[in-house]
Amino acid sequence: MKKIVLTGGGTAGHVTPNIALIPYLKQEGYEIYYIGSKGGMEEDLIKKCGIPYYGISSGKLRRYFDKKNFSDIFKVIKGIFQAKHLIHKIKPDVVFSKGGFVAVPVVIGAHMNKVNVVCHESDITPGLANKIAMPFAKAVCTTFPEAVKHIKDNKGIYTGTPIRDMLFEGSREKGLKLCDFSGNKPVMLIMGGSQGSVKVNNSIRELLNKLLPKYDIVHLCGKGNVDESLKDRAGYKQFEYISDELPDIFAMSDFVVSRAGSNAICEFLALHKPMLLIPLGKNASRGDQILNAQSFKKQGFAEVIDEEKMTKGSLFDAINKVYDNRETYIENMKNSKASEGNKAVIEIIKAATK
Repeated sequence: MKKIVLTGGGTAGHVTPNIALIPYLKQEGYEIYYIGSKGGMEEDLIKKCGIPYYGISSGKLRRYFDKKNFSDIFKVIKGIFQAKHLIHKIKPDVVFSKGGFVAVPVVIGAHMNKVNVVCHESDITPGLANKIAMPFAKAVCTTFPEAVKHIKDNKGIYTGTPIRDMLFEGSREKGLKLCDFSGNKPVMLIMGGSQGSVKVNNSIRELLNKLLPKYDIVHLCGKGNVDESLKDRAGYKQFEYISDELPDIFAMSDFVVSRAGSNAICEFLALHKPMLLIPLGKNASRGDQILNAQSFKKQGFAEVIDEEKMTKGSLFDAINKVYDNRETYIENMKNSKASEGNKAVIEIIKAATK
C-alpha cells in the first residue's frame, strides 16, 4: 500500500484542507499518517479523523526581531531530527505539506530521507514557512492563479484548494430551524474570523434597522462577541462559533459578508456563495487578505470594501450591490476551475508518489 505523510498546523487554514483530502487519498489507496506540532490545535482535529498522529517540536520563525527567535531556532532544529526519524520509520512514498511552521521540519526531514514533497500555498504571496520549505519541494500547488509567478523553478501549479465534502451536505431547512428564520427573506451570513471583527460586528449591528426589513441575518461574531441586548431580535441570530451545523448555515445563506482568509473564501467559492469581502488591513497582517480579496474581485466572485474607509453607508450599499448582482457572481463561480481543488491536488500528489 502507498503511504503518505500529511503535515500542517497552527491555524485551521493549515489543517482543514488536509482533512478534506483524507477521503480522496483513501480512495486512491494511500495509508495516511500525520506529523504536526506536539500539543498543537491540529492534534485533536486529526485524531477525530482516525489518522495516526505524531507530534514534534516546533518553533515559530518571525520576520521581525523577537527574543524568542533565538530559542525557537533550536526547537526547529530539534523538530527536523524528530521528523527525519519518524519519516525514516514510516517510509512514506510522498509528503504533502499545507504549511505553518510545523511543516518546515517535516519537509526538511522528508528531503533528508529522499522522499518527494508536495507543498500547498494558500495565499498569493508565500508565507515565511513555505518560502523556507519550497526549495525542498517537487511541486507547489497554489490557491490563486496569481501565486504561480511567485514560485521559483517552475514548481508552481494552480490547483485551487481542497474543500471538505461535508460542507456540501448541509440542509437549508435545518439551518432555518436552527436560526428560527421563516425562509421568506434572503439570508445574509456575517463571518468575521475566529476572533470576530469589532468594526464589522459593530457596523452590522448599527445597520440592523435598515437591513432586517430585507434580510434575515446570521452572525458568527467570534468568541465573547455576542451582544446580549440583541439576542431576542427577530431575524437576527448570533453565534460565537459554529462547527457541526456550519454546512446547514452555508446551505441556508444566500450570500456572505466576510474577512478574506484564503481557506474561508475558497469554501464560499466552491459553494457558489456571492461575497462581500472586508480584508484585514496591513496594520493587522502582512497584507495577504487584501491580495486575496482583490483576486476574487478580479475574477468576478466578490465585491471588496476597505475596512479603514468603510462607513455605515458604504457598507449598506455594498451589501445590497452583492445581493442584487448575485446571479452574476454565481455564474462566474460555477465557471471557475478553482472549485475542483480536491481532484487537482490529488493528481499532483499521485504524480509525486515514488
